[in-house]
Amino acid sequence: MDESGGSGQPRSGNDRATDRHEGQPPRTDPSHPEATPDTTGSGPAPEEQAPAEDAHGRDTGAKPSDVSDSSDSSVSPGVSGTPDPSGTPVPPAGRAPAAPRGRTEASSGNTGGGAGTGAGGPRGPRRPKDPGGGLLMGRPFGVPVYVAPSWFLVAALITWVFGGQLDRVLPELGAARYLVSLFFAVAFYASVLVHELAHTVAALRFKLPVRRIQLQFFGGVSEIEKEAETPGREFVLAFVGPLLSLVLAGVFYLAMSPVEPGTVPGVLLAGLMISNLIVAAFNLLPGLPLDGGRMLRAVVWKITGTPMSGTVAAAWVGRALAIAVLIGLPLLTQTGALGGDPEDIGGMDTVTDALLAAILAAIIWTGAGNSLRMARLREHLPELRARALTRRAVPVETDTPLSEALRRANEVGARALVVVDAEGEPLSLVREAAIVGVPEHRRPWVAVSGLAQDLTEGMRVSAELSGEELLDVLRATPATEYLVVEDTGAIYGVLSAADVERAFVRAMARPS
Repeated sequence: MDESGGSGQPRSGNDRATDRHEGQPPRTDPSHPEATPDTTGSGPAPEEQAPAEDAHGRDTGAKPSDVSDSSDSSVSPGVSGTPDPSGTPVPPAGRAPAAPRGRTEASSGNTGGGAGTGAGGPRGPRRPKDPGGGLLMGRPFGVPVYVAPSWFLVAALITWVFGGQLDRVLPELGAARYLVSLFFAVAFYASVLVHELAHTVAALRFKLPVRRIQLQFFGGVSEIEKEAETPGREFVLAFVGPLLSLVLAGVFYLAMSPVEPGTVPGVLLAGLMISNLIVAAFNLLPGLPLDGGRMLRAVVWKITGTPMSGTVAAAWVGRALAIAVLIGLPLLTQTGALGGDPEDIGGMDTVTDALLAAILAAIIWTGAGNSLRMARLREHLPELRARALTRRAVPVETDTPLSEALRRANEVGARALVVVDAEGEPLSLVREAAIVGVPEHRRPWVAVSGLAQDLTEGMRVSAELSGEELLDVLRATPATEYLVVEDTGAIYGVLSAADVERAFVRAMARPS
């Protein structure tokens, strides 16, 4: 039922040419060549069947995904960066496409504190009240801060490495050097948290919701759920993170003045100053998913007028950076350009440098690719329009036999059933899965009311919804079917979550 709504309005449906029931000739919709088969009679095709129900007939699947949950995430290990804020939306049906999760444009990990605008991106089932993500440390500005289990691994690694350096600088510390090193690891990640909070405060200032901050293996992640509306805001949102890291480096430098060099406080302050300088410098590199990549994206966006152009440019620069890090970091270390005597470098040090370079390169490359995919997704999201995806429906009263209801539907080319009261007010929707479960010889004896799901307020969808707004509404009330109504309240038809998912997958498959 695609060509008109229950009230007779014309509908741009999505019936395939194979759509038929009880000998009816195939129906095709010239405006939608990729149509879906009829499900009012013989049920949906196997791959399109609605999610399973529990013993009481309640839906257990088809939960709309979180689109604005395209959480802009950025990873910041001592280096912070902001992944693309376009988000990773996933379709509202049970099966999600293999789109990466993350920021509104790409939830990528980046090395360092960064701001991301979350998707994903549309991302899995309905978002819980508490997003979780590790050990909850607090809620500054109302945003939960989590420490992921992987943080403890990197904290142990920093403690071990910095402890070895302390042994050469302050040998008199003995085993106590590891306590000092642990303090440095905690203080360093506190600096990363400040970097992330800078992104968070800027996002809240621009009225962009922040889902959470997470400290993890390679830094921090700020999951911002919406994309900045202008290139200027995008630039500011990305720049505040490195700016705060530079400010912290300056604070630690000033704090070193009254402290005697070669002491524990002097070494700690020097280490924190240098680490924050590295975080700022690394994240200012002009490639996604780093903060500098977000800034480059904003500049290209401003020049070209299209955010997609900025994303493409910054993502390819990010990929070039990944290759440069993979090859250049070990070479710089071997030549002593990063400090140290080249003659003392070798063996395990060489392996460690190569492994670190590979991890950083993988994070940057993956983040850049995620940004491109999420940008393409966001570009195609407006194609998801409730009016175009709605199936035509016929109203039937509660005691109507299923066979009679299906006969009426086939007469007018409808593909959904809406149960109404004597005044024509909609009460419930007949579920596809329930129709499929009734053998044809029993349909004359089964009333449609026994196969229907009661309508809740969240299951009424405006025919004017499209894109992220449509997916947000479906995500808020997971169901397999929704009643689509006009602004006047008149029935327009029924929207199937499976149809939305198929349209989402087709949109993602089309090139930008």
